[in-house]
Order: sequence, then structure tokens, then C-alpha cells
Amino acid sequence: MPDILSQALALEGLWLIVLGAVLSGIVRGFSGFGTALIFIPLAGQVVPPIWVITILVVMDMFGPAPNLPRAWRDGAPAQVGWLLLGAVVCLPLGLAILVRVSPEAFRYAVSLLAIAAPILLSLGLRYHGPMSRPLLTGTGGASGFLGGVAGLPGPPVILLYMAGPNPPALIRANTMLYLYAYDLMLLGLLGLQGRLEAVPVVLGLLMALPNIAGNILGARVFHPDRARVYRGAAYAITIAAAISGLPLWD
Repeated sequence: MPDILSQALALEGLWLIVLGAVLSGIVRGFSGFGTALIFIPLAGQVVPPIWVITILVVMDMFGPAPNLPRAWRDGAPAQVGWLLLGAVVCLPLGLAILVRVSPEAFRYAVSLLAIAAPILLSLGLRYHGPMSRPLLTGTGGASGFLGGVAGLPGPPVILLYMAGPNPPALIRANTMLYLYAYDLMLLGLLGLQGRLEAVPVVLGLLMALPNIAGNILGARVFHPDRARVYRGAAYAITIAAAISGLPLWD
């Protein structure tokens, strides 16, 4: 274990992973989403794709935990269940593609998706229909596939809730509950496939502390009546992280 820890701490560019852990925690604390959109473009500059996903999912087991009780009270857990049903079907397909793509292709895909997500959200797309079970399951399927292939399960779910007539507290709560449950599911699948390596797991555990601090800070500044301000800040941080992650800067 000491040797593995020393390998993790000696990683070149570790500061980018720490920065990603802190910033993604702050944004998730006040918006309910943003962990993968911010963390992956930054960490992807330092470690290979499967390591990025492993660090993220291990870290994410701890960071949002202090905010889950409030999210359970504010959210609609039954809707989250239907989202997860779709995700569990499509996640393995996304992972099968992930392990076959090059790190450069992964970074381009993640950064472009992370740039596109805030732009789509800011367009003000509206959905006035019901949150039906087929709609939720299909959205979860799209989320599971994107989460597997690029580590970004959030955008389909976030787009759905942002487009509907949902109060900010429910959007924040449902996305937080879903993404936490998704991480548990992904961690289990990686373990079953034998893809959990020691160094990225240790890095994920180390990043939990700065991520928890960011989550707590973000939650403390969250006020539903200032949702537009928080949303704008989340978009700006996400786009900045995505641009920095493009391989063309190497």
C-alpha cells in the first residue's frame, strides 16, 4: 500500500486532478451536477480514460454524501429509479467502446460534450409533457451510454429536468440522487469486469477530501432564489474546464 500511495502522490500533473476535485465539488454542491463535466476534462490531461473514470467514481462516493439526505427530501426518488433502469441497460455498451478508444479521442469527445452541454442548457429548451416512465427510462439509457463511453452521464438527465417546469430544488435533488446511484452502479460494473486498478482507486480516495470540502462549500452558498446565478457560474466553470482539456493545447 505505501508503494501504491507513493506512486499516486508522485503522479505528474496531480495538481490538475486536485483542482478538478475541488471545482467539481463546489459546482455540484450548489447545482446538483457538474462533477464529471468539470473533473474529466481536467483529469483527462494527466491519466488514461479508464483511470479518469475510476478516480471520478471512487471520489464521488464521498463528496456528495453530506448532501444526500436533503436531496432525498427535496427530490422524487421514484423518478430516479426509472432513470437508473435505463442506465443499467446501456452502461455496459458504453464501457465496451471506452476501452477501445485512444486517450486523445476520449479527451476530444469529453471536452466537446462538456462545451455542448451548457450551450444546450442555456438555449432554454422547454418540455411541457409529463415525466412519464418511458421518457425517464429512455433518458436514463442515453445517460448510461454517455457515461460509459465518455464518463458523462449527467447531460441527458440535466437537459430533461432543466427543460421541464421543475423547481430548482427538485432539479438539484434528482440529479444529485441519480448521479450518486449511477456511480455506485458503475463502480460495481468496473469491479465485475476486473478494471479497478490500485493506483486510480487510491487517487480517488485521496481526492474525496477536497471534493467533500467543495461539496459542503457549494451547498452552503446554495439558495433556490438565486438559481440563475449558480447556473451561470456552473456553465462558465464547465466550459473553461472543457476548453483546457482539448488536446490541441498539448
